[in-house]
Amino acid sequence: MNTEILGIIAMFVITLVLGIILGKYIAKVYGYEKTFLDKIFLPVEKLIYKISGIDAGRQLNWKQNMYAMLTINFVWFVLGFLILLNQSWLPLNPDGNPSMSPDLAFNTAISFLVNCNLQHYSGESGVSYLSQLYLMFLQFVTAATGMAAMAVLFKAFKDKTTTELGNFYDYFTRSITRILVPISILVAFILSANGSPMTFEGKDHIITLEGKEQAVSRGPAAAFIAIKHLGTNGGGFFGANSAHPLENPNYLTNMTEMVTQMVIPFALVFALGFYLKKRKLSWTIFTVMTIGFLALAIPNIINEVNGNPLITQMGADHYLGAMEGKEIRFGSAASGYWSIATTVISTGSVNAMHDSMMPLSGMNQLLAMMINCFYGGCGVGILNYFIFIILAVFMSGLMVGRTPEFMGKKIEAKEMKIAMIVALFHPFLILVGTALTAYFPEFGAKTLNNPGFHGFSEMLYEFTSSSANNGSGFEGLGDNTPWWNISTGIVLLLSRFIPIIGPIAIAGCLAQKKYIPESSGTLKTDTATFGFMTLAVILLIAALSFFPALTLGPIAEQLQYFSK
Repeated sequence: MNTEILGIIAMFVITLVLGIILGKYIAKVYGYEKTFLDKIFLPVEKLIYKISGIDAGRQLNWKQNMYAMLTINFVWFVLGFLILLNQSWLPLNPDGNPSMSPDLAFNTAISFLVNCNLQHYSGESGVSYLSQLYLMFLQFVTAATGMAAMAVLFKAFKDKTTTELGNFYDYFTRSITRILVPISILVAFILSANGSPMTFEGKDHIITLEGKEQAVSRGPAAAFIAIKHLGTNGGGFFGANSAHPLENPNYLTNMTEMVTQMVIPFALVFALGFYLKKRKLSWTIFTVMTIGFLALAIPNIINEVNGNPLITQMGADHYLGAMEGKEIRFGSAASGYWSIATTVISTGSVNAMHDSMMPLSGMNQLLAMMINCFYGGCGVGILNYFIFIILAVFMSGLMVGRTPEFMGKKIEAKEMKIAMIVALFHPFLILVGTALTAYFPEFGAKTLNNPGFHGFSEMLYEFTSSSANNGSGFEGLGDNTPWWNISTGIVLLLSRFIPIIGPIAIAGCLAQKKYIPESSGTLKTDTATFGFMTLAVILLIAALSFFPALTLGPIAEQLQYFSK
């Protein structure tokens, strides 16, 4: 078997094993069970609560938890916006990088706040070390925000009837101290040992093979790269992201970064089963997600390994596959696998340029973000999938003539209205944003390097990436303009918090209802049949919402490509 394929299988298996182990640990953290890190982090957490004046033992309802989330995120946005606006004269700027324009600072601060890291700047010249450190801080807190919200959802179904859904601040703090920081330190050490820089010195100067002097950017990259993947953030310390040799020096670091970005989304699915003592349910959810993931990843690997047949017909040696925009140290197969992992999980980091991949590979990357619930980002993947569970339960209940129930709670009109709003809001943001940009040439056409169908795909990808909180892009797009910065910034905000608040509102409503014990007529949600039903609902909504837009973009490009 091809060694590249063996490497991909090894990455997935390692991630799965680590995900199960980590999932059991995370369930203990959110369930306040004893863990081996208690002696280290309990004193740290108590000090944080003492300084901040937070009562971590206070139980909050779903509205109070969401208010806490929005309030603290607003503070971080304002602080980040001010730092980026003034970074030129602030400390830790050895290379003298300029301050950002207001619209770019607006976009960047929001993007890192909402776990998207959509970068309309290049890391080497766009931000100072102080800004990089603050953006690194945001990568911790945004991942912890999603995980804390997910913990509130877990708590809603643990008790039979309750309005007490834990404490957002405590879940948030535990997510950072007990999960994100320890693993990030380990990953940063591996990256630093393999050549990723970890310094506050400015650019280094080297002599190239041509005998010319070349300035090479450095900085505290290893720590930044670790949390960018672990927290499914994806922001590049350097402009080329993980295709850059200092962000991703070799195949070992490539495997490390791949496993790191997938391990928490895997773990949280299993944490659900351990926490609620419903392990069969977690395996059902994981199986559905994995089927969806493989249905996108396998075609991409094949597309990129086979390469462009038109080039082969010209007599060129094409045994390496489609290598435009890819790194030889990773190869076409690993790059194709990464492209789906990073879009399914909403990390958004890249080890190859998505803009250069085959048209149908680009379509699968778009679909991964449009569906946005196969594994997903830290915490929000479970929240997005929960919406489809509610829809599937409701439809299944109608089909068998029973009142829809989930976890012993009746699903009624209020919950269905919220679920439908959340499910349709994602395509609404993507399609409206793309349509407006395509209609006004000064916003869309004049910012494109590629005309026609591929240019449309670039615009569609930018809004899809923004709405999915992904951050990757078809980089033939000149996106550092007031229109792109402001429009995607608004999409980023709405697409982050509404899909968090909606599921938590549903969970809060269900938690207050009377618990109904299971009976012989209860719809089982941990079976293969229900898993298939959920997958069908996901695909149905995605097909109805996005097929026309995909037809105008990557599908039309593919047909045009091979009609020549």
